Amino acid sequence: VMKFLAKKLYILIITFLFSSILFAQEQKIGLVSFNVLMQSSPQFREVMESLQGEFQPRQRELQAKQQELQGLAEKVQKDAAVMGATERTNAERELRDLQRDVNRMGSELQEDINLRQNEEIAKLQRSLLEVVNGFAQNNGFDIVFASDAGGVLYGSQSVNITAPIAELLQAQFESSE
Repeated sequence: VMKFLAKKLYILIITFLFSSILFAQEQKIGLVSFNVLMQSSPQFREVMESLQGEFQPRQRELQAKQQELQGLAEKVQKDAAVMGATERTNAERELRDLQRDVNRMGSELQEDINLRQNEEIAKLQRSLLEVVNGFAQNNGFDIVFASDAGGVLYGSQSVNITAPIAELLQAQFESSE
């Protein structure tokens, strides 16, 4: 019984594929480099400039702390020979604390920049996808592939085979019961 059903299913699939090939109309297919689109768009440049402006005060603050750390390190190194043990220990502790603050500030800043950049790029990607979909619909494309994102950006209903495959899965499920 299972062999018989499997054979019928195989024949059904082959028939479906063969008939779709025979009756297929000419398809208009497009290829887009999504990364090139994004990076060359004025919207991307605007987002990057905006982010740079948003984080510039914190970057300046971090640079000032780094200069302070460098100055303190040079002072401790230069004066270490004439410092007493307690004074040297306190200076080294202050240097370690400042180094820890600089590292923490740098990490937090980078994390915040990455988070905001990801948010803004996600918005931009959605916007670009809408533009690609609109272009594809207005220019009669049946399917548009992304050459660098590894997928379909747009597919018209004429190339959508979800419903027949869902029916096939349903039939396969019912025949296995």
